[in-house]
Amino acid sequence: MSSREHRWDGGTPTVLVTGATGFIGHRAVHRLLAHEGRPRLRLLVHDRDVPECCAAATAVVRGSLTDPASLRGVCRGVGTVLHLASVITQDPATAHAVNTAGTEALLAEAHRSGVRRFVRLGTAAVYGPGPHRGEPAPSGRPLSVTSASRLAGDRSVLAAGGTVLRPYLVYGAGDVWFVPALVQMITRLPRWIEGGRARLSLISVDDLARVTAALVTRPAPLPASTVLHTAHPRPVVVRDLVTALCRQLGLPLPRGDVSRADLEAHLGGPADADPVRRFAQFGTDHWFDSSELWSLAGLEPGPGFAEQFAACAPWYREHLRDPLPATAPAAG
Repeated sequence: MSSREHRWDGGTPTVLVTGATGFIGHRAVHRLLAHEGRPRLRLLVHDRDVPECCAAATAVVRGSLTDPASLRGVCRGVGTVLHLASVITQDPATAHAVNTAGTEALLAEAHRSGVRRFVRLGTAAVYGPGPHRGEPAPSGRPLSVTSASRLAGDRSVLAAGGTVLRPYLVYGAGDVWFVPALVQMITRLPRWIEGGRARLSLISVDDLARVTAALVTRPAPLPASTVLHTAHPRPVVVRDLVTALCRQLGLPLPRGDVSRADLEAHLGGPADADPVRRFAQFGTDHWFDSSELWSLAGLEPGPGFAEQFAACAPWYREHLRDPLPATAPAAG
């Protein structure tokens, strides 16, 4: 893949999508299938079955990011790669194999096949604990195995001239991480952290799929080696976020206040360091300037959090009846 992208025109383009069976990938595929440009889609899958709603309208190829030989030919005839696949794990070997080496193997195959556009879904968690207040290029300070491996993969994409999308927190039907983790926090620690004043960058999964499809099918070239912060342009104040969530899910509001410095004492001491780190993110600003994203996509952002969360709250009310996950991704 060249570091200088060519204009995308002439015939119907083919887009290779990885991670199409995931929370974000499934929505992105639906957006692409409905796009007026009607791109041909080729889905790279490993061991999951593609839902019937997508399989009937796409080409499906089997391969594994951890097996470069299995990727031979998957990019042949492809104009754009939309790389949404990743793994969340505490195992360094697995994280490296999928998020770093797997991305590099896919990049190599894309280069061999003359792919013109490579868009990768990353995460703003690679920036670490913050505070982050709209600075254009925060330094990477990953605190987790997953984020460190994803940052390494991002760097390879950027070195090859590709585009990296970095959402911070994503919500909507299918979310098993963000809102469940926030409910877990409210249940375990029913207090406002730092008064609930922190501001966070959020995006609904529908908006994320919509803007991703727009970038992938954009006729004009994308700027080479670009990171796009992928969020609604209006950060959400944690107090407003939690209030809307509690109202929609029938949970009691937190009472009282706790500082970030006192979280450890309230959560069980040093042995409980992971929850302390996870909960602390809701007491620290993590918001990112997404103006370039919306400008390049040529789209208007959707409604704000309160309205969009109200629309997906029935899904959460049904699925949060199940036990909450034992762990959730941290901001780092």
